[in-house]
Amino acid sequence: MADNATESSRSTDAAKERVAQSISADAGRLIRLSEQLHAHPETAWEEYRSARWVAETLDEAGFTVTPAYLGLDTAFLATYGSGPFRLGLCAEYDALPGLGHACGHNLIAAITAGAARALAPLADAAGLTIEVYGTPAEEGGGGKIELLERGAFAGLDLAMLAHPAPVDVAAAEPFAVSHSHVSFQGKAAHAAAYPEQGVNAADAFTIAQVAVGLLRQQLPQTVRVHGVMTNGGEAPNAIPGRTEGRWYVRAESLEQLAETEEKVWRCFAAGALATGCTLDITPESKPYAEFRNDQPALRAYLRNAERLGRSFDRDSPARRMNRASTDMGNVSQVVPAIHPYVGIGSLPALNHQPEFAARCVGGDAEKALLDAATALAWTALDVRRAA
Repeated sequence: MADNATESSRSTDAAKERVAQSISADAGRLIRLSEQLHAHPETAWEEYRSARWVAETLDEAGFTVTPAYLGLDTAFLATYGSGPFRLGLCAEYDALPGLGHACGHNLIAAITAGAARALAPLADAAGLTIEVYGTPAEEGGGGKIELLERGAFAGLDLAMLAHPAPVDVAAAEPFAVSHSHVSFQGKAAHAAAYPEQGVNAADAFTIAQVAVGLLRQQLPQTVRVHGVMTNGGEAPNAIPGRTEGRWYVRAESLEQLAETEEKVWRCFAAGALATGCTLDITPESKPYAEFRNDQPALRAYLRNAERLGRSFDRDSPARRMNRASTDMGNVSQVVPAIHPYVGIGSLPALNHQPEFAARCVGGDAEKALLDAATALAWTALDVRRAA
């Protein structure tokens, strides 16, 4: 029994060495992919070139690629191998409106492609079926949720991706979140000549925002409520007849999220009631769930990342990127999953800042890319060995 365990350990170590060598040899290709995505950012559901470029990188390595997977134009599935252990690696590649790749999804895609390409030659010997999911619209569109509801990810033994952050953090602890479009419909009128004829939709929005601000005192620390007005009226001398905005509600769990939403939407209803406007609240996607970390896989990732020289500062305020909501949380509710964060040495720049986007290419980002691809691939081998 001991001899078998020793032989298995040696075999895994040899496979890990092959993975590391493969990723090192592949570095130029992976970095070019990351830079290409970074230079041509595409937002949610519009990632036509991005999805194609990532899929082509896998096709080059012998993966069987299904574009427009499950009817989503900018999704794909790429598969390799036929082993009993089904490994799912998720690629994200959507950018932020106006900010480009300020959350580093160009790196996520390249990390995933790197791990998949390195594991492919080992798939048969390791008993793996590698499934790479190209997942659009993580930044508010819920692409993974759409894929889940159409049958993707079912039966995976492990799902993974690694996300850029200022510092390394192993465990994802994201808020559940809902994304909503809010609009007030009033009645326009000349603000000087006939103000009494107007129904002021801007006032409705102001009342709602003040009510939300007052509500925050009574909300638990595990809740976040924030949003922007995207249409505040047409002209200063016209009573605004319509206003619109986008609002997010975050909470510790889907259950707490539902409870909080009721309170928040009453604030918006107050704006409608006070002004006489009508209110419309439309979900922009299904709610994102909290994350359920697979503990054995998480421990394996931590060991592998530390073996590569990554360090985990458990006291750094910058580690709070692991609280950011993600539709990978919904995947983690149905299959074992991890979603570690890899530091790109960006401080003081943080995610969703232009300065962070600038740091998602170049030396530190390239090292993070190669380290994370290696750590994910090594983790897959460890979890497979233990299965």
